Amino acid sequence: MSNIVAIVGRPNVGKSTFFNRLIQRREAIVDAVSGVTRDRHYGKSDWNGKEFSLIDTGGYVVGSDDIFEAEIDKQVELAIDEADAIIFMVDVEDGVTGMDEDVANLLRKVKKPVFLVVNKVDNGKRAEDAVEFYALGLGDYYTIASINGSGTGDLLDALVEALPEKEEEVIENELPRFAVVGRPNAGKSSFINALIGEDRYIVTDIAGTTRDSIDTKYNRFGFEFNLVDTAGIRRKAKVKEDLEFYSVMRSVRAIEHADVCLVVLDANRGFDGQVQNIFWLAERNRKGIVILVNKWDLVEKDHKSVKDYEKAIRKQIEPFTDVPIIFISALTKQRIFKAIETAVEVYKNRSKKIKTSKLNEILLPIIEHYPPPAYKGKFVKIKYIMQLPTPQPQFAFFCNLPQYVKDPYRRFLENKLREHFDFNGVPISVYMRKK
Repeated sequence: MSNIVAIVGRPNVGKSTFFNRLIQRREAIVDAVSGVTRDRHYGKSDWNGKEFSLIDTGGYVVGSDDIFEAEIDKQVELAIDEADAIIFMVDVEDGVTGMDEDVANLLRKVKKPVFLVVNKVDNGKRAEDAVEFYALGLGDYYTIASINGSGTGDLLDALVEALPEKEEEVIENELPRFAVVGRPNAGKSSFINALIGEDRYIVTDIAGTTRDSIDTKYNRFGFEFNLVDTAGIRRKAKVKEDLEFYSVMRSVRAIEHADVCLVVLDANRGFDGQVQNIFWLAERNRKGIVILVNKWDLVEKDHKSVKDYEKAIRKQIEPFTDVPIIFISALTKQRIFKAIETAVEVYKNRSKKIKTSKLNEILLPIIEHYPPPAYKGKFVKIKYIMQLPTPQPQFAFFCNLPQYVKDPYRRFLENKLREHFDFNGVPISVYMRKK
């Protein structure tokens, strides 16, 4: 389980640039238009071998300054509640602003590690200017320039040092864990209630391993698993339920704990930005995924509706399209059993181990037929394939020139693995290794 670190602060102080540098993904483009990109707000990072999840609160607020004032306070309160450590970023060019003081007032009461980070300090003059941030009453600060990374090493050393040790969870009964995730009001609670039924076929209600998700042990119809419910997480009076940042933050914890994620969406709203965020979050954490389109009973439909709807979703989740999509109604209990059956299948696919002899027997002839394209006149020869001993499917292809195998060919190999062995709903990792 990794720790969660939240980055808070006013807009345009450089939170996203810093975030991108830490997760080392250039595709989370910093631009002036605020929009939901896949990797905008959540990523994993590690420093000195310690991994942590990073949440950039900056991308979540849209609106004018006065709306912003209220929203930023909410976000800081959420970060205080949910994160294990907080990075508070300010901008040396602007000096101390009223909004910085508001945030500092909230952070001074916190019992968690708070790191005051003065950004855009790229010369000696600015380093002198940074002294005024002592006025925020948060003690020492770190000066960085997130655009070129100077100063981030010292900050990260201190950060990972301060993160609490997460004890590896001891899983007694090894029951599969299914997390029900999705945006607020998509019908997660109704789905769970429909599953559990009024008779409550519950063996135990264990308060979750995290402080905020509830585990319910479920056994019916010959299935036994733990249901990780993000829907019933204690609602804070202060938090408007529709705050995107909140549901993503809750989903982060639930997803990291799960084997399979049931991503619930409202058929009327579609597979929108927030649902996509949650989907990619599960994919990046290499979890099994089942997409549940809820409230299907309320949609006007004809014989093509299901196909068209499904096609639209698959278009948005490319290239990882080998994911089951089930149309359900939690209200009328339509196909909710099919949803669980599918989740169990996906769980089995995720823990599937394929014999090395079988892998080589099936895939080597295909590779011989369609070898990787030659690069600068050099030919890549793949000699041997094996599945790695990891909790989720990862395959190593041993070859003479691994550096010359590009993404399109890796995808070709992944597709062949999917074609011959059922990995429906499960992200696969393909590695090229030197023979």
